[in-house]
Amino acid sequence: MLVRDIMQSDVKTVSAFATIREAMRTMSRNQVKSLVVERKDANDAYGIITYGSILRTIVAEEGDIDLVHVYDICAKPAISVAAELDARHVARLMVRHDFRRVIVLDGNELTGIVTVDDIMTPVLRMADE
Repeated sequence: MLVRDIMQSDVKTVSAFATIREAMRTMSRNQVKSLVVERKDANDAYGIITYGSILRTIVAEEGDIDLVHVYDICAKPAISVAAELDARHVARLMVRHDFRRVIVLDGNELTGIVTVDDIMTPVLRMADE
């Protein structure tokens, strides 16, 4: 099974210059727990922002969601994998490094995202067989 077989291809993105409030609205509207942070140009790296990073900013650092921008708190560069990679390698990477999600690139273009849930679904199906 390849990454392209399990990835979510409808990736929600946000500008690095958006406020945390805007990112939260996008997450809520799309019912997702993370957003890929768009690149500034073709040579830039993608980033990722999650519920956890937003929560840490708001609670722990008393951040103002209208003054803090996505680029202030996102993880960049985001960990990425190729769509043609065997899903077992991605699962191993995620477990060893405690990643909950990785982005999927085709060349240097965003094509998807893989979460822990995406990997567990086929594993659970195999267990039911």
